[in-house]
Amino acid sequence: MPQMMPLSWLILYLFFIIMLFIFSFINYYTYLPLPSNMKKYLSTNFMNWKW
Repeated sequence: MPQMMPLSWLILYLFFIIMLFIFSFINYYTYLPLPSNMKKYLSTNFMNWKW
């Protein structure tokens, strides 16, 4: 059964590391924070428990 040579493993490892970085950067820079008035509205009504 043939085995992969070490260079292929290195290339595969680098490929997945680069994909991880790209995915992380895309997630980081596509985050849109809520405006401050929306945060205030969510924080006051979210914790209003009616038992």
